[in-house]
Amino acid sequence: MVEIEQNFSRGVLVRLVVVLTLVAAVLALNTGFITNVYMRNQLTFTGWIINGGILALFLLGLARIVLVLRRYMEEERALNRFVRALVDDQPNPAAGLHPGSLITYRYQAILTLSRDNAPVNHAALASAQVARESTLISLPKFVNNILILTGVFGTIVSLSIALVGASNVLGAPQQGPGSMGMVIHGMSTALSTTITAIVCYLIYGYFYLKLTDAQTHVFSQVEEVTTLHLIPRYAHTPEDLVQRVTALVKGLSQVTEMMRAAQTDSAEVSNRLHGLIADLNQRTEPMYEDLEIIKKILREGFRLPESDSH
Repeated sequence: MVEIEQNFSRGVLVRLVVVLTLVAAVLALNTGFITNVYMRNQLTFTGWIINGGILALFLLGLARIVLVLRRYMEEERALNRFVRALVDDQPNPAAGLHPGSLITYRYQAILTLSRDNAPVNHAALASAQVARESTLISLPKFVNNILILTGVFGTIVSLSIALVGASNVLGAPQQGPGSMGMVIHGMSTALSTTITAIVCYLIYGYFYLKLTDAQTHVFSQVEEVTTLHLIPRYAHTPEDLVQRVTALVKGLSQVTEMMRAAQTDSAEVSNRLHGLIADLNQRTEPMYEDLEIIKKILREGFRLPESDSH
C-alpha cells in the first residue's frame, strides 16, 4: 500500500502563519526604527507609493500561495481516500471525490483508455498534468521573479531624487537647506525600499520554494499510485501483454507436466491392475478344481445323480 503523506502542504501553511506572526512581532518591537526610516523626512509620496507597491505585490503573491497550498491539501486527502478505496477493492474508488481532483482525473483517463482497449501512455499523462498545473503557480512565479526588481526600481528612483537634490545644491548654494532635504529624502527612500524588497523577497522566496515542493510531492504521489495500482489493474500495454502471455505459457507448461505425470501414474496403475488380475486368476484356478472334487464327493456321498438340473 502506498503511504500518502497528507500533512505536507498543511505543514507549509502552518510554517507560513508562524513566520508572519514572528515578523509582525518584530515590527511591533521596532516601531521607532520603522518610523524613522519610513515616515520621517518624506518630502514626497515616492517612498510610500513604492513600498506600498512592494507590499501589495508581496501580499498578492502570498495569498495565491496560500490558495494553492490549500488546494494541494485537498489533493493529498483525496489521494489518501482513493488509495484506501483501492486497497478495500471498492468498485468505484473515486466515489465521493471531487471530479476536478488530480487522482480522479487520472483514474477516469486510465479507465476510459482501458474500456477502449487503448494503450496507456503514462509519460503523456504525467506531462499533461504538469502542463495543466503549471498555470496555478504562474502568478507566484511572476511575483518571485520581479519582487526583488521592485526594490531595485525603488532604489533607482530614490537615487534619482537624491541626485536632483544634489544638483540643486551644487547649482544654487543659496537653496541648500531645501535641496539637502531632498537629498536626505532620496537616500532615506532608497534605504526603505531596499529593506522592504529584501525582507519581502526572503520570506516570499522561501515559501515559493515550499510551494513548488508541495506541488512536486503531490505529483510524485499521483504517479506512484498510477504506477503501483492503476496501470496494473486497468492498463493495456505491449509489455503487459507480453507478461500475461509469458505467465500463460508458464501455466500451460506446468499443466502439461502435471498431465504427463498423471498419465505416467495412470499407466503404472493399469499395469499393476493387470498384474493383480492375472495373479488372481492364477490363484483362483486351483479353487475351481477343488470345488469340482467336493461336488463329486457330495454326489457320491448323498448318491445324487450326475446330471443335476435343479
